[in-house]
Amino acid sequence: MPNVSELQDITTQVRRDILRMVHKVNSGHPGGSLGCAEFIVSLYNEIMELKEGFDMDGIGEDLFFLSNGHISPVFYSVLARRGYFPVNELETFRLLNSRLQGHPTTHEGLPGVRIASGSLGQGMSVAIGAAQAKKLNKDSHIIYSLHGDGELQEGQNWEAIMYASAKKVDNLISTIDYNGQQIDGSTDDVLPMGDLKAKFEAFGWDVVDIKEGNDIEAILTGMKEAKSRTGKGKPVCVLLYTMMGNGVDFMMHTHAWHGKAPSDEQLADALSQNPETLGDY
Repeated sequence: MPNVSELQDITTQVRRDILRMVHKVNSGHPGGSLGCAEFIVSLYNEIMELKEGFDMDGIGEDLFFLSNGHISPVFYSVLARRGYFPVNELETFRLLNSRLQGHPTTHEGLPGVRIASGSLGQGMSVAIGAAQAKKLNKDSHIIYSLHGDGELQEGQNWEAIMYASAKKVDNLISTIDYNGQQIDGSTDDVLPMGDLKAKFEAFGWDVVDIKEGNDIEAILTGMKEAKSRTGKGKPVCVLLYTMMGNGVDFMMHTHAWHGKAPSDEQLADALSQNPETLGDY
């Protein structure tokens, strides 16, 4: 398996992919994609137990569901770099008739994608259903999911969160991208959510904090801890404190790059901060 240095090299290349994909079509969501690059790279290359090849059932392996589907650039890049489909297919991002739509879809049969996502608030329900299916199939593998912090302003999440603890769905690790930003500003300005850790615990979940959510070693340590808490009667929430736009200095510390593409000059600047490691598509 890759070591931390190799995971960092993959992450740097994934950042380049994200920037180039969004720039090419002048459309997409680079901010959250960059912020979650370390996490999803670590998930697919170290944390999850995966089979070779892809099938929709996913029996006998861990499964991942991306609820905040607008960060599809990072998802597509990681899947391609992991071998689910050719890396050069990233060139088709958001083009007509492409399998790589702005939000992941299933009708084109893109390997690695099991649900259409991007209608925020729905991914938690799907992940819980998949986790219960694992139990019914006597499959001991884990369901992982990722959600935006602003996404938790959707009420459906809290119905699902309440259900998961009531039904002891303890083979689920749901991670919250806790960057404090959403499309219209900071989450505190748009709709403050208070103490998320206290809320999840009050709903009967076990909670793990990863304070350095853009540090690969911290992610690996935190997710190992989260995994150790599965199977004990409670679903597990990971609060992953990330920086939106991480790795590109002018995209950090602001919500402005939630859904904005870089210009030619900005792309060149961003790529210079992330030198090629694995080869561009």
